[in-house]
Amino acid sequence: MNHRILVVDDNSVNLKLAGDLLEFEGLEVQRAVDAESAIEMINVSPPDLILMDVALPGMDGLTLTKLLKKDPLTMRIIIVALTAFAMKGDQEKITAAGCDGYITKPIDTRKFPQQVIGFFNGKTIAT
Repeated sequence: MNHRILVVDDNSVNLKLAGDLLEFEGLEVQRAVDAESAIEMINVSPPDLILMDVALPGMDGLTLTKLLKKDPLTMRIIIVALTAFAMKGDQEKITAAGCDGYITKPIDTRKFPQQVIGFFNGKTIAT
């Protein structure tokens, strides 16, 4: 399994935890702390999937998602929102921004890697 994943989260603990869990499963992981550094990484080496924190400093995750989904070079990247906001209205905002699905925080460390891998198989919500 050679999927490349970019984790974008401004919380260093969340960033390390998500990345470490995925790397333990043999996935290649890049990490970014904000939208600007994520854009730089995407331009250099586009990932197969982005785990996108919704609440980022500066440009938020949903705005970045909209930009990526409008660009022909990045529109096919799977984008999964990582969010503590899982209310019904928030679900609609996440979908409207172009996210392919979402995983709620706090993540369940026992299920997280398989939840992420599930998005490569067409899942849209990780439960």
